[in-house]
Amino acid sequence: MPQFEYVVRNQSGKKQSGKIKGSSKREVYEQLREKKLGILELKEIPETVLNRDITFGKPLKLKDFVMYLRQFATLLRAGVTIVAATRILASQVDAKSLKQALQNIEEDLRSGQPLSVAYQKQPKLFNKLFINMVKAGESTGQLDEALESMADYYEKQLRLRQKIQAAMMYPVAVGILSVLVVTFLLVKVVPTFVKMFGDLHQDLPTITKVIIHSSNWMKSYWWSIFVLYAVLHVTFLLIKNNKNSKYYLDYAILKLPIIGNLFRQSVIARLTRTLSSLLSSGVPILEAMPLVEDVVENEVVSRALQKSSSSLKMGQALSEPLKEHWVFPPLVSQMISVGEETGSLDHMLVKVSEFYESEVEYTSDRLKALIEPVMIIFLTSIVGAIVLAIIIPLFKLYNSF
Repeated sequence: MPQFEYVVRNQSGKKQSGKIKGSSKREVYEQLREKKLGILELKEIPETVLNRDITFGKPLKLKDFVMYLRQFATLLRAGVTIVAATRILASQVDAKSLKQALQNIEEDLRSGQPLSVAYQKQPKLFNKLFINMVKAGESTGQLDEALESMADYYEKQLRLRQKIQAAMMYPVAVGILSVLVVTFLLVKVVPTFVKMFGDLHQDLPTITKVIIHSSNWMKSYWWSIFVLYAVLHVTFLLIKNNKNSKYYLDYAILKLPIIGNLFRQSVIARLTRTLSSLLSSGVPILEAMPLVEDVVENEVVSRALQKSSSSLKMGQALSEPLKEHWVFPPLVSQMISVGEETGSLDHMLVKVSEFYESEVEYTSDRLKALIEPVMIIFLTSIVGAIVLAIIIPLFKLYNSF
């Protein structure tokens, strides 16, 4: 939440200064006026590392958010008012960030602000997509249905994400294990044989020389592994935060065999599910498109959607630009085209999302089955090379007697 610095004059005429948090300058101004303070100066403090709210990881887990939406919708259907439901949930939720946000939302609701506006003041927890869905639910008087729909939507997104994470987890785990095993062998095991090989006074095999040099390097520069990790991590963050560089990164990922297809299916499933949810809730398609662009989290697909938005503004079909883009299979553009012609675009988008969600499950299971033996062979080959580098000179020594 933004922080403000103020200078005021109290009822006794004395000047006072201090800092206060508030969602906006107007809100802080009203807080100070309620205390019967004469405001002389009020300015927002720029966010820095020193005054920024520190959070480790994401401020709210998706499964906690889904649970909140389910409970909120249930309370509203039971006839509980929005204010009372918010107060009840604020006292029950475990996530500290959500608890604090709900307490602030309750205050905003009691001051007469709509729920969507109250959500808007908590951008770290509630994104534009969710706020627009709530706004649509408020306008139609079906807020409980909008919340239930969003719970279904985020639950499907969570399941989709877990499938991809499960497929990627095995190679990552084996990769980390490989680094640890190789480091242990090079730092602890190989050095014990180096002196023995030096006493042999014979020419060592090339593979043994390579392993010994690697061991010496690792003992001297083991810290470089952490430096390399830090450099790669910072580089990835810089690429991710720059749209142009992220475009090329996303392009490269989508072009990878098997893995690229998995990510493409995931993006299409998320895109179509999001757009369908927005349209079925009454959000106009021109307002929905920018929201979908943010949700897909893929710059290649986002730029394709921008062309489709331009096409819609000119009175053309949504499906036309998608037909020309390599990332969208013919099924997607054809189904969208049929939906536009029949006036059932939201229904067709649901069908497309369901198809690609099932494809993600199939591809991730297939990928796990394919990666497992490959990674085992990879780890075995590395460890085997180090073991051979040690055994070969020992066999030569044995044969010399």
